[in-house]
Amino acid sequence: MKQQYAVGIDLGTSNSALALLPIDANNENDNGSTTADAHIVPITQLVSAQAREGMTTLPSAVYLPTEQEQRQLPEMPWQEGKSDYVIGSFARKHGALLPDRLITSAKSWLCNNRIDPKQPLLPWQSSLAERKMSPFDTQVAILKHLRQALLEHCRHNEIHLDLDNTPTTITVPASFDEVAKNLTAAAAQKAGWSETTMLEEQQAAFYNWLDQCGDSWRDQVELGDIILICDIGGGTADFSLIAVAEDNGELQLERISVGTHLLLGGDNMDLALAYALKAELESKGKRIDTGQMLSLIHSCRIAKENLFNDTNLDKFPISIPSRGAGLFSRTLTTNLTRKHLSNIVLDGFFPITTIEEQPLERPRSGLHEAGLNYVHDPVISKHLAHFLIHSQINMAANVKLQKLLETACAQHNQTKFIRPTAVLFNGGIFKAQPLRQRVLDLLSNFNNGQAIRELVTGENKTADLDLSVAKGGAIYSRTITNGSGIRIKAGTARSYYIGIESSLPAIPGIVHPLKALCVVPQGMEEGSEYSLDEREFGLSIGQAVEFRFFSSNVRAADQVGSQVDDADELEETAQLEVTLSSVDENSPHIVPVKLHSRITELGTLELWMQHSESEQRWKIEFNVRGK
Repeated sequence: MKQQYAVGIDLGTSNSALALLPIDANNENDNGSTTADAHIVPITQLVSAQAREGMTTLPSAVYLPTEQEQRQLPEMPWQEGKSDYVIGSFARKHGALLPDRLITSAKSWLCNNRIDPKQPLLPWQSSLAERKMSPFDTQVAILKHLRQALLEHCRHNEIHLDLDNTPTTITVPASFDEVAKNLTAAAAQKAGWSETTMLEEQQAAFYNWLDQCGDSWRDQVELGDIILICDIGGGTADFSLIAVAEDNGELQLERISVGTHLLLGGDNMDLALAYALKAELESKGKRIDTGQMLSLIHSCRIAKENLFNDTNLDKFPISIPSRGAGLFSRTLTTNLTRKHLSNIVLDGFFPITTIEEQPLERPRSGLHEAGLNYVHDPVISKHLAHFLIHSQINMAANVKLQKLLETACAQHNQTKFIRPTAVLFNGGIFKAQPLRQRVLDLLSNFNNGQAIRELVTGENKTADLDLSVAKGGAIYSRTITNGSGIRIKAGTARSYYIGIESSLPAIPGIVHPLKALCVVPQGMEEGSEYSLDEREFGLSIGQAVEFRFFSSNVRAADQVGSQVDDADELEETAQLEVTLSSVDENSPHIVPVKLHSRITELGTLELWMQHSESEQRWKIEFNVRGK
C-alpha cells in the first residue's frame, strides 16, 4: 500500500506535539517550499475536571488520580473503562496542587545513569506505595495518548491513516546517549507505534527551517558557515553546531557537535520570577503558602510572556487568591515589571559574559540524592561558552574537520573556541525578541564584537518556535520516504566504548584499571557497521557477568578498535548484568569472540559478539541502566 502521510512526534520534556504531513505534497511555491505545510494535530486531553479539549501541545505530565477522582473524571474518547492516570493540561495544573501524585520530566529520567528506568520510582520521593510508574512506562503512556489522539483526529476529519504503513519520526535531544535513545524507541513500540525513526530535536528544527525557506535557504548561509542551533524549552537547554560545507560544487550540511543535556529552561525562569515576587510580598507582611506559590509561578509565566510580547507594557498585574476562610477574604495583588524581566531573566540567565567564564560546579558531597542531574549554575551564557570550547576540543581531534577548524576556530586570550557565524533559535522562550537579541549580543561579545546572523523564515519568524520540532520530524519522515530534500550529514554524536578487563598479573594492593575499547566512532552513520576482525576477546558465558559501557563527546579521533587504558577518562553510560547462553553443554566458560557493531537504519545501536568457532553470536544492546 502506498504511504500517504508522514508523522512527526516531538516527545518533549515539558510539552509534546504531533505533526502530520502528506507525503505527495511536493509541488513547490515560488520560493521553492512545498505547498502543504506539516499540520499540527490537536491533541485531545482533559483541561479541567469536567471538560476535555484539543490543544496544539500535550503537557508531558502524568497525574495519578485518587480512586474517587478516577470515578468522577471524564474519559478520553478512545478509553474503555477508567484509567489509572491522566495526561496533559489538567494533569499538570491539578497535579501541581498534589505533587505526591504528579510525574514530570520523565524524559530526563531516561538519561539518568544512576537508576533503572524500568523500575517504578515516579513520582520521585512520593509517599505513594503501589501506584508509582517507571520513567519508561511513563513515556509509553504519553506516546500511547499521542497515538490515540492522532487516530481520533483522523476519524473526525475523514483522513484515512494506516499507522502500520506511515513513516514516523520521534525526536530526541542531540545530547541523548544510546541508552536513552533505545529506550525511547522501545517505548514507542510498546505504545503501539510501528517502526519509528529517531532524529535529533535540533536537526528537526533545522529541517523545518529548510522547508519553510525553500530554495531561499541558500541566500541566508554560505560556504564555511557554522550554524548554532540554540534550543531552550521549558525544562531543558541543548546546543548543536551545523557546518555548511561543499560537495561537488553543492552546499551540504553536516552536524559537527552537540552539547550535554542541561536541565535548565523556561520553567527555571518562571520559578525565579515567582521567588522574587514572593520575597517582595513577604517583606510587606503578606505570607505566601504552598498553594499560592503554585498560582504565583503560573501567573509569572503568563506575565513574562505578555511583557516580552508587548514592549509598550511596563508592568503586568498578578492576582493571587487568598487562602482566608472568610467570604470577603482579600486577593493578594502585585505586578511583574519590566525591571524584573531585565534583572532576573536577562541578567540572571543570559548575562553578557566572556568566553572564559565557565559554569560553576559545587564541591561534590559525599552523599547526594539520586534524583535528576540538575545543573548547579543557572547562567545559560556560561553553559553556551562551555559548549563552544568543548566543540573546539572535539573538532581538533577529528582529522576530517581540520580544514574547517582553520576558519571556525577563534581564540580569546588563551581560550580556543568555535565561532558560530549564524544562529537558529528553537523553543517557545525565543518568541521573545529581547531573549534572541541577548543571545546574539552574547555571541558577538565572545567574538570580539563581530555580529552574528539570525536565520529567519519570513516576517513572522517566531510563529512556530514551540512546534517546529514536531513539524521537522514529519518533514524528515517524508524526506527519507521519497528521497526528496536535502539531508543533514550527522551520525552518532558520541563515540561509544565497552569495558575490557585487563589481562595483567595480580599485585597486592593494586587494582588494575578497566580498559575501554571503542566499538562505535563518533559520526558513525545510520545503516553502517564495523567489524573488528583483527582481534579476539574472551567472552564469559553460562554465568552471571557484567558489561559496562562508556561514551565520550570529545574523542572524535578514536576509531573502532581504539583502546583507552583507563575507562575513568570516559563517561559511564550503562551497566548490564546478564547470563549469556552457552554454545553447548560442553563449552567452556570463556569462549573466543570477535566484535561487530551496527547502527540500524532507524538510528539505534547494536553490538554483536560472534563466536570464532561456530555460528553462535550474542547481541548486547545499549538499552538498560542499573543492574
